[in-house]
Amino acid sequence: MKYDFIGDIHGCYEELCDLFQHLGYEKTDEIYIHPDGRIPVFIGDLTDRGPDSFSVIKLAYEMVVRHEKAKYVPGNHCDKLYRYFRGNNVKLMHGLETTVAELKDLPSKEQQKIARMFIALYTKAPLYLHLKDVQAVAAHAGIKESYIGRSDKKVKSFVLYGDTTGEFHPDGRPVRRDWAQKYHGSYWIVYGHTPVKEPRFLNHTVNIDTGCVFGNKLTAFRLPEETTISVPSRQAYDETRFNSFPE
Repeated sequence: MKYDFIGDIHGCYEELCDLFQHLGYEKTDEIYIHPDGRIPVFIGDLTDRGPDSFSVIKLAYEMVVRHEKAKYVPGNHCDKLYRYFRGNNVKLMHGLETTVAELKDLPSKEQQKIARMFIALYTKAPLYLHLKDVQAVAAHAGIKESYIGRSDKKVKSFVLYGDTTGEFHPDGRPVRRDWAQKYHGSYWIVYGHTPVKEPRFLNHTVNIDTGCVFGNKLTAFRLPEETTISVPSRQAYDETRFNSFPE
C-alpha cells in the first residue's frame, strides 16, 4: 500500500483541496480518490484558527468514516473540540474560539450534524496508526519507540501534546522536549503538532506541520517513496509561530 500523510490542516480547506490535486487525486462524489489507490492519512488538528474548519471535518468524515478511503489520527485540537462537543467545560482559546464562532453562525440542525460527524470521526480513530506494511507510525505529536503498542494515559498525552516538561511559555503553550533527537527506531515516525518552515527529517522521523494556518504551506509525506509535496498557504504569514531546533 502507498500512503500520503497530510500535516496539520487547521481549517485550511482550500489548501487541502490544492494539496490533493497536486498529489494526483481526483474528486469523485465529493471525496478525493487517487487513481493508483493511494491512502491519505490525516495526522490530526483538522480544525481551529483557519477559515473553514467544518468543510475540513465534512471531507475527513466522508473519506475516513463513510467511504473508508482515508485514515485519521487525532491531534490535541481534535481532542479539545471533541470534549467541547460532548459538553465538557473547555476554554475557548488557542484557536478553538474560531471554530466555535464558525459553529454558532450555522443553523441549529447544521451544528448538530457537524457535531455528530466529528464525534463519529474522533471516536473511531486510533490514538496513533501503526502501518507495518511501510514500517511507519503516524502520531500527531510523535511517539517514543517504547510507547508503540501501548495506549495508556501517558502515551495519549505524549501522542497528543508531545514530550511536555510541565512548564509553559508566556502565551500558555506547554514547553516540549525535542524527543526526535533521541529516537533511534527503525520505523518512520510521521508527525506534526510543532510548526516548522520546512519538513524536518531527523533520526527516521519527519515533522510535516509546515504551518499552513500561519501562512507557510501544507505538506504531505509519501511512503514508500519517502518524498514530500507542499502547496502554498493562502493565509497571512506569521513568523513568530515557527519553531527552530538545534540539530
